[in-house]
Amino acid sequence: MTAETWLSALQGLLQPSVILYLFAGIAIGTFIGALPGLSATMGIAIMTPITFWLDKTDGFAMLMGLWNAAIFAGGITAILINTPGTPASLTQAWDGYPLYKQGKGGLALGINVIFSFLGGVVSILMLILFAQPIADFTITFGAAEYFMVALFGISMMIGVAGGDVLKGLCMGAFGILLSCVGIDPILACKRFTFDITSLGAGIDFIPVMIGVFGLGEVFSQIYSRNREAEAAEVELRRTNLALGRVLPTAKQMKAWTPRCLIVSLAATVIGAIPAAGGDISAIICWGNSKKFSKEGDKYGHGSEEGLAVSSTANNGVIGGAMITMMTLGLPGDSVTAILIGSLMMYGMTPGYTMFTENAEFTCQIMILMLLACVAFLIVGLATAKVSAKVLNVAQPTVWACVSILCVVGSYCINNSFTDVVIMFIFAILGVFFKVFNFPTGPLVLGLLLGGTLESNMRRALTLSVGDWSYFITRPISCVLFVAVLLTFLWPIGKAIWDKKKAAKQN
Repeated sequence: MTAETWLSALQGLLQPSVILYLFAGIAIGTFIGALPGLSATMGIAIMTPITFWLDKTDGFAMLMGLWNAAIFAGGITAILINTPGTPASLTQAWDGYPLYKQGKGGLALGINVIFSFLGGVVSILMLILFAQPIADFTITFGAAEYFMVALFGISMMIGVAGGDVLKGLCMGAFGILLSCVGIDPILACKRFTFDITSLGAGIDFIPVMIGVFGLGEVFSQIYSRNREAEAAEVELRRTNLALGRVLPTAKQMKAWTPRCLIVSLAATVIGAIPAAGGDISAIICWGNSKKFSKEGDKYGHGSEEGLAVSSTANNGVIGGAMITMMTLGLPGDSVTAILIGSLMMYGMTPGYTMFTENAEFTCQIMILMLLACVAFLIVGLATAKVSAKVLNVAQPTVWACVSILCVVGSYCINNSFTDVVIMFIFAILGVFFKVFNFPTGPLVLGLLLGGTLESNMRRALTLSVGDWSYFITRPISCVLFVAVLLTFLWPIGKAIWDKKKAAKQN
């Protein structure tokens, strides 16, 4: 992408509507991230179909603002009420809440905003630097390579299976089966449509996501509602502890920044791994920082450095996740899985064509991500001392608003009542998945990548006249095949190693 492309992209963003929708996304993301039980994934899933009616630049301005703000805002509840607003904010509660109880709540909120900004900016700069070379490399990919890429992405279902590999594989298989509904990609005949015309185009990804992560989450919270705990939480929110100063001193910034820059780079790499999200990044980075820090014994007991590391790590995955999504078409996490659907909604497919046919819009997405970081830094610092008021919204009010948005959003994408029915079906299934501990990540991966997996496998077999060795005789696909094997064999090998190690200790 040339300098002229970047300049043209920037000029296209200098519009009042873009700035308006960017800050609207920041506001919505802050609200969603700061409310326990809601997440960036839910917010993106609900708002994506609504942005369909906007210009693509305005729509992505809102989505980028929402995503970046929701991740940082998850730390607000982690700090103030010891409840992570998003899964990525888990480790922030370990140090943030003790700091709040020590009367350093304002400083904790300031650290959250500033180092979330640092992690996000470094990660996005890595995206800008490395996305184009990776995309250029993918031009050599054929059907066999894309099949192996999709298979590698689906193999990541083991990583998001939540410790239960069998359930994860079952959910992944279910997602792949769902992707088979509609028109056969090779023979162009209908499959599994049950003579329902609207299913001819297949099961749309967005209604499923809204059902599982949106309305399904609402139903799940209603099902597991504990009024006594809810009352205690409200009382805790009203606790009047002094927040104190917000900004860290220059000495503190000098001490923490070098470590957090390293964490940013590590988080970018972790984010680029399909299915690895902010929660995994935060845990890995926080744990390793504790091992190598001079004040490691303070981690988990109110360490300001530990909170800075956690805040950097959870936002640092954003650029890495986008690298994987934009260049290979693989979701780096659940949010980028939905963003793939968003791009397809606007008629674009992630991969090499994003950097050729849609180069200007690709540049705009990257610039919007940087602008979103700057925007939530300004908003976060300006509202740090009043952010606790966001938590006073009653849960039933939130449930009602989210439910309305879920119904409207699922209908608007295709103006189809069938999509609303699909959304409700998966909302109910989402409750069962949560009650019986079935991971939803593999379902998402299977549904999203199943079509790519099938179509490219069949094309490759057609080219090779049915010769399966075609997949391992091509260099790139062979390397990817080895990566897939390692993905499946690693948990088995680790379990055997741990068993032998435990036997020796006994």
